[in-house]
Amino acid sequence: MASKGIKTFVILMFFMVIVVNGQTRYVDNLFSDVRLRTFNYADTLNLDFYDAANDNLTDKPLLILVNGGGFSAGQRNGGEETNFGKSFAKKCYAVASIDYRLSRKGKSFGCDCPTATKINTYVEAVDDFSKAMHYLATYASDFKTNPEKIILVGSSAGAETVLDSIILKYHYLFKNVVSPKGNIIGAVSFSGTTLNVDYLPEYSAVPMLFFHGEKDDVVPYATAAHRSCKESDDGYLLLDGPLEITKKLRELRVSYELYTDPLGTHQWADLGYRQTDIISQFLYSVVLGNEKIQKQANIAPN
Repeated sequence: MASKGIKTFVILMFFMVIVVNGQTRYVDNLFSDVRLRTFNYADTLNLDFYDAANDNLTDKPLLILVNGGGFSAGQRNGGEETNFGKSFAKKCYAVASIDYRLSRKGKSFGCDCPTATKINTYVEAVDDFSKAMHYLATYASDFKTNPEKIILVGSSAGAETVLDSIILKYHYLFKNVVSPKGNIIGAVSFSGTTLNVDYLPEYSAVPMLFFHGEKDDVVPYATAAHRSCKESDDGYLLLDGPLEITKKLRELRVSYELYTDPLGTHQWADLGYRQTDIISQFLYSVVLGNEKIQKQANIAPN
């Protein structure tokens, strides 16, 4: 009887935390006053931290956002990134938008960029991400976040970084990458791929949400060459897109949602940021709520 009473109490406390004044935490905008603070996490690399100033919860789920830009451009505090950070802070998440090395700035990352250089660029980005995650998990109590509930969000190059950090965690090319504190429980990708989805072990697989254009000739939807390079090009490199990644998740019986635009191009690297309703529902129901789902659907630009 005592154990039943404790269980009932825990359930009641859960709903008291989730539902506030008739609105649902992590789905609705419970707060309007969002604060932004900037921290240095490694060398010259910074992160912008968004949270609701008046939220008293001390173990908020943490979204780590990694911007796109082909490893040569993009910024943590661009318009889409800033709007995204504020939007999800209002829903009671903490959001950290991070810097990473733009090692291809002023240089090519196309078909004339050697394959080995491309791969090294991916490894460097994952290493920077891992340092940021380690920093955020180490100081989780100061940030009032739960280091066991970290969700990754990335666009284009940032999405590749996010997916590689999960899928290639034990790949030999990434053996020298920092092993961060904290636990990743989900991921969201806007026009992202990975080097090889076959390396994803069952114990590392997490629920994933994808937005992708099927006509994307920069980052492939299925398995294809990066930037549509030819086999004779110095920068020829096969990548696995979300079609292949979701096949692997389906095989592992891990939840996912894949939204594809049949006519869409790499525009979904930006358009993905604006799908806040789909993202918040997926995070609430599937990532935090453990709902089991494997879904693919078409989507069109708003």
